[in-house]
This record gives sequence, C-alpha cells and structure tokens, in this order.
Amino acid sequence: RIVANIWKVVFVQHGEPIMARRYSRYTRHSTAPDPIVLLWILRILVCLGGHREFLRPHGFNCDRIADVIGLGAWIDPSPEDFNMKAALSEMRSLHLKAERQQAKVLPGACLRHNVGQLSRLVGLNATDCRILEFAVSIHNERLLDDAADWLGQLSSTKVFHALSVILNLPESDIRASLNAQGILVRSGLVSMDRSGTSTLRGKLDMLSGEFSDLMASAEADPIDLLRGTVTAAPPAQLDLADYGHIRPSLDILHPYLSHATATRRAGVNIFLHGAPGTGKTQLVRALASKLGCELFEVASEDNDGDPVNGERRLRAFRAAQSFFTRRQALITFDEVEDVFNDGDSFYGRKSTAQVRKAWINRMLEENPVPTLWLSNAIHGLDPAFIRRFDMVFELPVPPKKQRERILQETCGDLLDAASISRIAEAETLAPAVVTKAGSVIRAIREALDPQACAPAFERLISNTLVAQGHRTITRNDPTRLPDIYDPRFIHADIDLGNVATGLLGTRSGRLCLYGPPGTGKTAYGRWLAGKLDMPLSIKRASDLISKWVGDTEKNIARAFHEAEQDGALLLIDEVDSFLQDRRTAQHGWEVSEVNEMLTQMESFPGIFIASTNLMDGLDQASLRRFDLKVKFDFLRSEQAWELVRRYCKQLQLPSPQPELLDRTMRLRQLTPGDFAAVIRRHRFHPITSPDLLLSALEAECAIKEGGKATIGFL
Repeated sequence: RIVANIWKVVFVQHGEPIMARRYSRYTRHSTAPDPIVLLWILRILVCLGGHREFLRPHGFNCDRIADVIGLGAWIDPSPEDFNMKAALSEMRSLHLKAERQQAKVLPGACLRHNVGQLSRLVGLNATDCRILEFAVSIHNERLLDDAADWLGQLSSTKVFHALSVILNLPESDIRASLNAQGILVRSGLVSMDRSGTSTLRGKLDMLSGEFSDLMASAEADPIDLLRGTVTAAPPAQLDLADYGHIRPSLDILHPYLSHATATRRAGVNIFLHGAPGTGKTQLVRALASKLGCELFEVASEDNDGDPVNGERRLRAFRAAQSFFTRRQALITFDEVEDVFNDGDSFYGRKSTAQVRKAWINRMLEENPVPTLWLSNAIHGLDPAFIRRFDMVFELPVPPKKQRERILQETCGDLLDAASISRIAEAETLAPAVVTKAGSVIRAIREALDPQACAPAFERLISNTLVAQGHRTITRNDPTRLPDIYDPRFIHADIDLGNVATGLLGTRSGRLCLYGPPGTGKTAYGRWLAGKLDMPLSIKRASDLISKWVGDTEKNIARAFHEAEQDGALLLIDEVDSFLQDRRTAQHGWEVSEVNEMLTQMESFPGIFIASTNLMDGLDQASLRRFDLKVKFDFLRSEQAWELVRRYCKQLQLPSPQPELLDRTMRLRQLTPGDFAAVIRRHRFHPITSPDLLLSALEAECAIKEGGKATIGFL
C-alpha cells in the first residue's frame, strides 16, 4: 500500500522524467481569475520582484497562485526536490508568453461594461479606466491582493511605479490620473491615500466595498453602482402647502432652484437647518417633486445599518455630482454634522470639512448638481463655509395654527377638537413626533377604549417632549377665560371696552398692563383676543428663559416671529424679567435680553401685550415703546359685591344678605384672582353658604402683604 503523502514515485511522460508529488493539501478550484488578472500577477511577481516572497527554498508561498499562473506541476514536492531556480525560470517563461497575448487579454465582460458606462458618464480617459479596472480587481480578487502584498508597504511614489509596471502605462499618466485634480479622484471613484505607507490595495481606496462588488459582478445602471452610498429618494409625503410657515423663504428658494436646474447653474448650495423632526427631508422631497427633478440622497449609513464616516460620505457626494451632471436632479446631504462638526476643538482635532477646506470651498463654488445640505443645528459651522451657501435658512417648528392643521390632518381620527387645541400649544412639537405617535396609537387602537386614544396619544407626545428636554403638554387650556368674566369687573384706569374697539380697527398696538397680582391682566388679554377673533399666544418667563447664554434672546425672537406668522395676539406675562432697568444690570446678557425685547417690540406689526406686577423696575426706555400703559388695581367695592352675587349664583348658594355688603367693602385688596382661587378650593373643600364664601375671600386678602391693615371704616 502506498501512503500518498510519504512515498515518491518516478514516472516518465513524453520521454522526460518528472517527480510524482506528495499528496497536496492544496485543492484546485474550478474557477480561475480572468486572464488580465493573471497577467497582472505575473508582472507583480516577475517585473516588480514579488517572486522574492513568492518563491521559498522548499516551495511556494501560495499554492493557489502557483496553480493559476501555470506552475501547478511544482506544487508540494518534497523539500529536497524543489528547485527555486527552475521554478523561477518557468515563471518567467509563462510571463513572456502572457505578454505576447496581452493585446487579446481583457477584463471580464461585466467590469468592461460598467467601466465603459462610467467613462462616458464621468469623462474618464483611457488611463483612468485601466486604473479603475485594476482597483476594482484588487479589491475583489484575493489572489491579486495576496500577490500585491509581496511588494510590501508602499509609499505613494512606489505606488505610481508599481501601477506603471502592472498596467504597462507611462508613470506620468498614472500620476496625472491619481492627482487630486484628476477626474478619477474628483469623481470619488478611486482615491489614493497619500499619508504614510500601505499595501497596494490599501493605497487604492474605492468609493465603497459594495461599489467594487457591483462593478465586477453585474452590468448595472450607474445609480445601482452607488448602492449603499447614494440612494434615489422615495416620493414626498408632503407638499409645499404644508410649509406655509416658511413661505417667504420658499418664495425665493423654489424659483431659484427652478432657474438653477433649467440653466445648469453651477455652485448652487442651500443650507437648511432646524430641530429634528421639523420636516427638512420631506421639504426637500416636496421641492424636487414640484420642480419635476430626480432627488438623490447621500446615505449616512450603509446597507448593513452601520454609520458611514464623513470622509466616505464626501466621496459619495463627489461621485453623485459626477454621475448626475447631465440629469435633471437635486442632491440632498443630510446630517452634515458628519462632515462639518465631527472634529473636537478640545483636543485640537479638525473636522472633516476643515481638513478638506480647500476642496470643500471649491466644491461649493463649482458643484454642477444643486445640493441641499441639511442639519439639526448651525452652531459650530465655520463662517467661511456659511458664506459660500447661496441660501441659509431655518425650518422652525411650525407655529400653532400649522401644528393644529398637522394634528387634524394626520390624527384627526384619534383626537377631538379640544385635544388638538391643547396639544398644539406645545411650541416644540415637531411634525415627525406627531406622525410617530399617531402610527403607534393606530397600531394598538383595537386594544384601547375609544375614549383612551386621545389620552394615550398625549402621553406619547409628552414623553417624547420631555426626553428631548422640552416641557410637557399642559392639561389646562391657557387661553380659557374664567366661567364668570366681564371686563366691567376689572378695575383699570381706562375703559377697556374702548381699547378693544380701537384695536379692532387697527389690529396693531403695544400695551403694558401693570398692577398687583390677580387683578386680571392676563385674563384681559385672553378676552381681548376672543373679542378681536384672533389666536392668542401666551408666553411666560419660564417659556422664554434659557440656561444657555444667547438662547433667551432667540426664544424671544421666536415668540414674536411665531405670533406674526399665526396672526396672533402675543401676550408675554412677567415681562419685567426681560425689561429690567439696564442701569442696574450686572451681566452683559441681561442688557442683551432687554435690547432684544425692545427690538422685537418695535418691529412687531401685530398686537403685543406685556403684563407685569413690578412696574417700577422696568427699563425707562421700554416705557416709551408702549402705546398704552394701563394700570390694573384692586376691585372697587361695587365690583367686588357684584362678583360675590354672581359666584353665589354659580355655586348654587342663596343670594348674599345685605349685611355681607359691609364685610365685602372692607376687602380693599380683593382681586378677581382671589375669586378664582376660592372656586378652585371649592372642588375639594365645598363652600356651602355666602358667609363661607366671604370668609374664604377674607382669608385670601389677609395673607397678602399689608392685607391686615384696614383702609376706610370698620
């Protein structure tokens, strides 16, 4: 019995003795690389000296490569029978034979087809095409990669030389094609890492791994070759009518993009920023639909769901610009933070855009396909980049009127009118949050009681808002007036009815309502909005003050802007927080807040009401900005008595006896707010008689500063 991996037997074939090899662990595969790949391997081994690593004293470094290039007969001899010189001689003969056939040796059909397509689309020259073919092959053919590894770690200069030999092209042409200004590199298809040394494969970086696979495996449409890096956008779910709150910006943006696509204007770039979920992506899709353009989006993650870094996203963007130059198209680059804000100033690490600053600047001036850059925030963006965008504008959270419309259209089957109005008060509520909550409730709708849909929806919205760092939805309607309200029960130094009549005609004015707490200042603003049939926007100090320097000013500006868009009456309560006397300010931001408030007041075209309990502390300059200053004071005796009578009726109590009038007249610090407090207490501590009602009002007055000091007679 012959043990194949031990015994050696000599045979005679064609009259020449050959050595019968030991049983080899190497298994021959049925498929071999394309002939062009074999030629490249032979050039690496013979012309570039790769044979020094390939050939060993006792055999080959890689039996698979030996087999495919024609040295299969030399595989796995006994150590003492392997002849390096003879194997090298035969390899050189195989190389010469392959060189004589080089004119007939071509890449695979799929690769030739796809490279040809890209050549016509992007404008590649012959050298670009040969380099691209080789780069695709070395990323797909393991044997070619293995052979190239035997060249060791290469500098950029050595890469130029190696490619010149492997592709049989002048080194000057190779350098020109791999130059940063060359079409091959500018298109993002292939780039060369010029930093340090690396293997040949490592030096030739492809657009993506999937791009390499597709180039070699199937005849594909150019957009398919970009799979995983650039995708065709899905249809828009909204239209431009849903963005009425940014109509002034759209009135510029839409015709500008229309002109740019029609005239092939270069260097068109729009920077759109706004909080997450405000609809930036949907806006771009709606614009593309309106313009009749294709829309392509630079992916932020690959097909496996893994994030794509900023450098590679820029490569994909460059490829998209080259691919779609001749198409009626727009490109979207979302989450630009990956490129512009991925540095770390603390550690001195520059962002991708700063590292590629010259290229970014040139690209923003020369890109042939109009591009919309989307970001959640603009802070941290280098001003040198900002000034190169044609338009920069914010997509804010829609104003209340628009929020109500979105809630009605997307969730009207889940919510009643009161719920819609209440939820719409959340000024940080983004459309995407509404859509997501609606989809969740619809998924479990059958498991919920019909009356539970709206509360469940509100709970989802509130939880999301809190998680985002915003305030939750308030359960009380801030625009609701007390059940008993009449401006005749307001003790003001001017006829409030006449004020309403005057504003009904002008629809413009700045009012300052001042006086003790509870005297009805905010309630009058609510009543006035209803009288004028205007939406009401109420902002308290806590709604506007931020812990971040500069954000309070932004919140003030946003409040005025939103009220203007909604055509709403704007009421800012506790305005003394923003209009304190600048002469007593201790910090620069205190002055800045006053200045911002004054600026917004002067430019606001609608009706603005400011209320304060601390008139004496207001900045003197602010007082001149108010068209009317109205003092709200404690109730007069006759007003207080009439309110006692009305509340007794509301609480279904007996009519108050005349002897209670004297007690009422002694309450010189009584306000409508005291009645509201007593009525709230009645819900859990019932009031059963007019006498108890007066006692409760007396208690409210007694706890006020100076409340025990009597005025008038006892």
